[in-house]
Amino acid sequence: MVVAISVFELHLPGSRSLKEKRRVVKSLIERIHRRHRVSVAETDYHDLRQRAEIGIAAVSASRHRLQGQMDAIRRLIDEQQEAELLRWEPQYLEAA
Repeated sequence: MVVAISVFELHLPGSRSLKEKRRVVKSLIERIHRRHRVSVAETDYHDLRQRAEIGIAAVSASRHRLQGQMDAIRRLIDEQQEAELLRWEPQYLEAA
């Protein structure tokens, strides 16, 4: 069993309010969950209107599959017009 954990830090340059930020982040979270069936949540910067952090976790029997899935999620975030990816930190934990 392999667990993938990834943190995506985002800059939302067009966000002028927390309400607008939450709309963008919620939409992105729902899109990631719907397409990839992973656990995903906003994990930091809740009170900043132009910054967000999204944490993702997934489990699989194959590290290769998880790496492909994390890369696909990164591409989805990169394609997001309203958010710029600042930091991406994938980690893979393998059970013995």
